[in-house]
Amino acid sequence: MKEPFTKDLVLSAYSQGIFPMGHDDGTIRWYSPDPRCIFDFDKFHVPRRLMRTYKSGKFEMKVNSAWREVLKACADRDSTWITDDIFRVYTEMHEAGFAHSVEAYYEGKLAGGLYGVSIGGAFMGESMFHNVTDASKISLIYLVERLKSRGFVLLDSQYMTDHLSTLGAVLIPRQEYLRRLDRALYLDCRFA
Repeated sequence: MKEPFTKDLVLSAYSQGIFPMGHDDGTIRWYSPDPRCIFDFDKFHVPRRLMRTYKSGKFEMKVNSAWREVLKACADRDSTWITDDIFRVYTEMHEAGFAHSVEAYYEGKLAGGLYGVSIGGAFMGESMFHNVTDASKISLIYLVERLKSRGFVLLDSQYMTDHLSTLGAVLIPRQEYLRRLDRALYLDCRFA
């Protein structure tokens, strides 16, 4: 019998290094890539121009202020893994304090952001979007600074992209990821 897709099932899967993705046919599939993409905080690289933009105050940064809007913007693409079931369960996790959004506002409007799941000292980044140049990158910089300042030790990005590699993301073997995840889960960190 198929287990229902619930908040508790998803949190249990994340704790084992597994995450869900919805597919166009409505099914949910589970993944644990090898290698796994992460950010080592001490190797996080911000190009000078981007750091100037971040420090300029061009974007107003907020946390958990526009959860539904961030998810909808992340899903607004030709093919998305953010199905209705994903939206529903991640919103339940958000309401329970496990899923969070970071928002970048420009001239009072939502310009970009990201969302992910936090358990212990691990944050699993799920998706990002931008409507204004650099808004998603600024959101990622803000996320890394927030995680570091709150004692988090793992930022999981799941799969490598060209965009993430320019900021210092690295690939590690699944077994190394699981070791780091196990250590992170025992920490008592608060994202919000």
